[in-house]
Amino acid sequence: MLTHLYIKNYALISHLDIDFSSGFSVLTGETGAGKSIILGALSLVMGARADTKTITEGEDRCVIEATFNGEKEYIIRRELNSNGRSRSLVNDEVVSQSELKALARQLVDIHSQHENLLLNDDSFQLSIVDAIVQGARSKEQGRRASAGIFEAYTEKYEAYCNAKQALADLKALATKSSQDQDYLSFQLNQLQEAHLVSGEEQDLETEQYQLSHADQIQQSLQQAIYNLDGDERGVLSQLHELDLSDASEELQERLKSAEIELKDILSETERLAEHIEADPARLQAVEARIDLINSLLKKHHKQTVDELITLRDELEAQCSRFEHFEEDIRALEEKVTGYRLQATGAAQELTKSRKAVRETIVKDLTENLKKLGINHAKVDIEYNTLPDFTPSGIDDIQFLFAANLNQSLRRVSEVASGGEIARIMLCIKALIASTNGLPTIVFDEIDTGVSGAVSVQMGTIMKQMAQSRQIIAITHNPQITVQSDTQYLVYKQDEENHTETHIRQLNADERQQYIDQYYATISRAIASKNAE
Repeated sequence: MLTHLYIKNYALISHLDIDFSSGFSVLTGETGAGKSIILGALSLVMGARADTKTITEGEDRCVIEATFNGEKEYIIRRELNSNGRSRSLVNDEVVSQSELKALARQLVDIHSQHENLLLNDDSFQLSIVDAIVQGARSKEQGRRASAGIFEAYTEKYEAYCNAKQALADLKALATKSSQDQDYLSFQLNQLQEAHLVSGEEQDLETEQYQLSHADQIQQSLQQAIYNLDGDERGVLSQLHELDLSDASEELQERLKSAEIELKDILSETERLAEHIEADPARLQAVEARIDLINSLLKKHHKQTVDELITLRDELEAQCSRFEHFEEDIRALEEKVTGYRLQATGAAQELTKSRKAVRETIVKDLTENLKKLGINHAKVDIEYNTLPDFTPSGIDDIQFLFAANLNQSLRRVSEVASGGEIARIMLCIKALIASTNGLPTIVFDEIDTGVSGAVSVQMGTIMKQMAQSRQIIAITHNPQITVQSDTQYLVYKQDEENHTETHIRQLNADERQQYIDQYYATISRAIASKNAE
């Protein structure tokens, strides 16, 4: 329940620090006193959209802090700066707006006047039924079990949607691939017919150079052979003639090693000379091969043969997949069918649970609406099946209503007046409150458009709701106010150069004075009527 509210620099409130009681409390005050400002501040701290215009004029920052006590204490703080930046904290830890809203939904339900319009919204009507389903199942099975039926559907629905999307993507790819198949096959054939070998471009360039410069290379090799072993001037001949008998043994060994190495070089050079010869046909073939490779590199924007080989392998994989598209599509279609069956089963369980609470909803709403002065009220729920799955199932739920004896049941949005919608919403809130554990409900002038005995009954319903949770009502209606446990007065006060909104809890004497004035007014009205 809400135990404390602190507001600083919000609209006409420069400072407000108030405790709230359990049970049934009302906020009263003249029109324009600032009751809606306090509600706006509470909405902001519960995750509503921030607006820098709400910061008190001349101030740089506003702060709103609400304390909730229950199984655990939560201190929720919202700070808004004039530069547009805001932050939210729960027990001094920064949280995101989505996290704040998720927590708020577990702590308080703020029913403002505009929420009555939601009764015209199909998804809102569905959410009402689901709230009652969850509340009823929580009592029977525990809260975790109650959520299971909705989680099961969500899991099956998402699996079905994912498989359906995957199938659509695969079919689109198959269509596009069939259009590209001829072109890709042509590219693949070119690469396959090239019989590419990793790193071959370097070998080809080396061979091309040797073939195109065969005469020069042959001359250089012959000159090297002559220099090594040509008549008496050859290096080997001169080395052999050296007389180093007086040299050290180490030097003689080194000369022998040098001679062996030079002979080996000579042998290798002679071998190369035997194989270097002009071969115009081979040169032409090598250059043709280089041209083919360069053409493929340029066409496919690659730098090396290895990159061309990688591309070839990728094209082979793509072209191979063409042959398996039909098989893959059939397999995925079977998966979609299976997931659809599972989603259908889970959706039917949802529908079953929603229909199971129909009698409870109809009975409860009808009885309470009659208490609220709609003596011939009739209520029902229409269940229709949607053509396809939605995140909420396959149900289209419509609340039907008739206020008069000769009136047939029709959709609430078509026949209910503003006052009737307000009463229907109060009855719905009372029903939801009786089945779930929401600790605090705030009603913002839900009694608008009603008076007299109907107001008394509205107060009675809120009083009954307050037996198991905190109810806070913003009202002008004395018939509701006198039934509350605690009364707060919201008022304006002119300060030195500005106007301030304040709130204070009425003490026992002030409370009794308010009640006495109310009953005195009733007595005068009765006396006046009797005199007539």
